[in-house]
Amino acid sequence: SSSGDPRDLHSFPTRRSSDLIMAGGSGERFWPLSRSLRPKQFLRMDGSGDTLLAQAIKAVEPLIPARDIHIATGVALAEATRELVPLIPETNYILEPERRNTAGCLILAAARFLASGDTDATLAVLAADHRIADTGRFRDVIRTALAAAEREDALVTLGVAPDRPETGYGYIEAADDTINIPGADRIEVHPVLRFREKPDRDTAASYIATGRFLWNSGMFFWRLPVFLRELESASPALARAARDMAEAIARGDGKSLEILFRGLPAISIDYALMEKAGRVLVVRADFGWDDIGAWDVLDRTAERDGMGNVAIGDPVMVDCRDCIVVNQPGRKAAAVVGVEGLAVIVTDDAVLVIPKDRAQDVRKVVAELKKRGAEQV
Repeated sequence: SSSGDPRDLHSFPTRRSSDLIMAGGSGERFWPLSRSLRPKQFLRMDGSGDTLLAQAIKAVEPLIPARDIHIATGVALAEATRELVPLIPETNYILEPERRNTAGCLILAAARFLASGDTDATLAVLAADHRIADTGRFRDVIRTALAAAEREDALVTLGVAPDRPETGYGYIEAADDTINIPGADRIEVHPVLRFREKPDRDTAASYIATGRFLWNSGMFFWRLPVFLRELESASPALARAARDMAEAIARGDGKSLEILFRGLPAISIDYALMEKAGRVLVVRADFGWDDIGAWDVLDRTAERDGMGNVAIGDPVMVDCRDCIVVNQPGRKAAAVVGVEGLAVIVTDDAVLVIPKDRAQDVRKVVAELKKRGAEQV
């Protein structure tokens, strides 16, 4: 990044920025295609031929070069992830011994930056399972978010204008006031009034009616000192853990690092920090966004036939309406007849049949299979 006139957005970020892509999730709602050792970020969900993780890197790389892109993932996924994205330097992997949700991931990342001596880093925290329609506008929004994080010494998130009363996302209530970020091209920045948890449908509709609520995208931007300052106020034990882990990394004490990490609570960064922080801004994102969260996303992102069906893998569909049918290439033929509103997913060793409006409930299936010790997870 370059320095220059502070009134010009393109002079920001004035510090060298790093990107952290969180890629350690299990993608349970995309079972049976997504598995514990082949999670959804490894899947190819469109015709581009790229995995979701590769798409995430391509979306940001013209702004933040590969040398400054870090990937946080689980130890068990490290080798497969490196094979998928060999352009990322080996030293840029942040490996979690086990899952501790997004707070654990980001505290470990903070510790890594502290231990490396990059104590004033500006960080863009992105995800490996988002669909970005307009990558050029996406980078413009990221520039604005990084500039806001630097100029305002705030935690910054991206909020997406809702187009439906979605119950699977959290919501952000934005203040009417705007923060002036010089050079931003019609990109609005607002103080955050409060975060709201995933609502029921009626509550979501009431949020949308006000015009003040945005979907919580789960993307964050901050300077490392600001992150640690706000974490110290919101969750002192977690801030202390970040510094303790940094010391363990600096002295090469992997055993102590693992013990400290395993002692972290499994909690999201929203609960641990964002909802309690004193200074949070939201950038209104307008680049075409979708969370690749569950099978019903294909209704919004894949081509549909004249009956509203999405067919992937050449299944046979007779007299079906508004269905999603995925037939993974293999020995099985899939045929669906006379149904409406179903998602049917067929692999060589598993079949899922579920109403599309209950796509979030696939997690319950995976939980039951784990309880039974099934090998198909």
